[in-house]
Amino acid sequence: MGADVAVVLCRGACKTTVVEPDADRAAKVPELVHHGLTQLDAAQRLAQLSVVSSLDDLDWSSVDLVIECIPERLDIKQALFKQLEQRARKDALLASNSSSFPITAIAQGLQTQERMLGLHFFMPAHLTPLVEVVCGEASRMECAENLHAFMRQCGMVPVLVKKDLPGFLANRLQHALAREAFALIEAGIASAEDVDSAVRFGFGFRFLAAGPVLQRDHAGLEVHCAAGATMYPSLADNKEPSPCLSQRVAEGKFGMKSGEGFFKWTPESIAQEKQRYQKTLLAGLELLKSELPSVGDAAVQ
Repeated sequence: MGADVAVVLCRGACKTTVVEPDADRAAKVPELVHHGLTQLDAAQRLAQLSVVSSLDDLDWSSVDLVIECIPERLDIKQALFKQLEQRARKDALLASNSSSFPITAIAQGLQTQERMLGLHFFMPAHLTPLVEVVCGEASRMECAENLHAFMRQCGMVPVLVKKDLPGFLANRLQHALAREAFALIEAGIASAEDVDSAVRFGFGFRFLAAGPVLQRDHAGLEVHCAAGATMYPSLADNKEPSPCLSQRVAEGKFGMKSGEGFFKWTPESIAQEKQRYQKTLLAGLELLKSELPSVGDAAVQ
């Protein structure tokens, strides 16, 4: 994820420094970023990238924005933000790419929480245009608006999440859909393959052209209001993950990373699927090109 975020920043003509303590991973960063930039026809922007092994190696006087992309553990994120607060200029923005921890929790106890924000990308970050700018309880709206504008300069589609709640915006919508999907599988109403097909080639296909709110205006609000009155009483409302999901997790079936999830995977099928997946995302970007923000010049490290 960190390398993909670096692609976004380099494409936006920003001087970008990746901090990676692990020597083996650090050595791979330029190659990963070059590959991502090549996919976006921006390979010449690789010159914006540098890689260092420690926070001590940064010229903190020139750092305007820090984006944290470390593992999802609250304690190490809190420890890092404590360091960042001590090192960064008082006007520098400090952002977390956390997908699960509220920025309010990460910034707890720090003195400059007003400049701390969530900046949640979606994998792969350089191919998925959406990014969430999330306000914590103490975040200053001016900081959020500045970060929102900067992400547009980088060619992203930022959305402003004004309250810090679990799942922010997009993941809440995604999990609401997933809850119903797994409930249908659990009840034997449809297979995993058919659930995926219903989304990808049905309403999900239309989502590329219009989100759920705009699509209602296309179809007619009265139609969907009536449909909702019929369906809502029987929709899944379980408070825990579906057994068909949690049982697989308990059995160590995590998906591609373990060789099995809802589907079985081999190294060959994983490679083929990832290639197909990225090819489809790139085609989607091409379709939406006229609606995406144009990449502008910026000067953020």
